[in-house]
Amino acid sequence: MENINEILLKNGWQMRAEKLNINFENIEKNIGFKIPEDFKKYASIFYGNENFIGNEYVILWDAENELMENNFEYEILNNLNNVFAIGGNGGGEFIAIQNLNDGNVRIILCPFVPMEENYFIEIGNSFSDFLIRLNNGKEWFD
Repeated sequence: MENINEILLKNGWQMRAEKLNINFENIEKNIGFKIPEDFKKYASIFYGNENFIGNEYVILWDAENELMENNFEYEILNNLNNVFAIGGNGGGEFIAIQNLNDGNVRIILCPFVPMEENYFIEIGNSFSDFLIRLNNGKEWFD
């Protein structure tokens, strides 16, 4: 089974020449929960990109200049609790990390309009699981 670095590299994501030093503690203070380690690792070593993974189009925002800006610009942090968007699908939905009440997270797909929790679709129980599912041919709405 391929790991997430292999999945991303084969689908056109570029690794940074040097690991990005991201202040995740500051981001976590803004969003109110801990960002999963697998996403932190990804964000530190890969640039943002967009391409197909499996059958689905995936946009992952760049940690250096898009993550926080897009969460504020799209008013995700103002409209949803315990949700931090990390990208989109190019079809009117965003991809996000949702902090669950039990301290776990899941990766969700949600429309920008209406931006409501009852429209959340789980697309992974972790960032890694999300990428592996797509790589194995899982589709958004299966």
